[in-house]
Amino acid sequence: MTLFSEGFSWRALRLMSLAFAVLTTACAAPSWSAKLTRYQQWPAVTSGDTYYIKSAPDKSSNLQDQSFADSVRAAIGVTGLVQAQDLKSARFVVQMDYGNPQEQSWVPQFADSFYGPSAWGIGRGYYAPNDGWGGGFFYSPNVVNVPVTVYKNYLNVIITDNQNSNAEVYRATAVSYSHSDNLDQQMPFLSQAIFDRFPGNNGQVIDIRYPLPKD
Repeated sequence: MTLFSEGFSWRALRLMSLAFAVLTTACAAPSWSAKLTRYQQWPAVTSGDTYYIKSAPDKSSNLQDQSFADSVRAAIGVTGLVQAQDLKSARFVVQMDYGNPQEQSWVPQFADSFYGPSAWGIGRGYYAPNDGWGGGFFYSPNVVNVPVTVYKNYLNVIITDNQNSNAEVYRATAVSYSHSDNLDQQMPFLSQAIFDRFPGNNGQVIDIRYPLPKD
């Protein structure tokens, strides 16, 4: 009777732990994350100065490029800069580069089914004899790494100062990963990350996380 009670309590506790883990994961607020790397030698007084986003020659008439420039334009407001009418009248020139090449990553995945060898104490499973009804084993699944294709979404932004011989004063790269080709959806977040806590420290690498709106 004692063995039955101990075995049953242990199994019940394990099931409760699993249920709690699932519930916690389900209730966690969805978020977007990225890694930001930046370098800066930002001038001391720039509030009210002007900037101009300069597209690469091969993208100047690209509608997607114009849309991405709008995302950068919306995010750059935290710098205190004001958009110039043209390149000649701007103190700062903003250039951007972006992409989302495919990469291969590895993720852990359970290899055994519930009734696989590990469930019966073979391999990585563990078997505890129990005289009571219900058995005395628990399931400890094997975990293996499997390859998956991911998209490395990135945005590079470089700002130069026309009043200082076009010296580079800010360079930042934001990188996020996704399982689908959705750079258009990633770009507003990447742009926001580029200017997060601007101008930051020179040579700074930080993790960025933003909550996603609920459906």
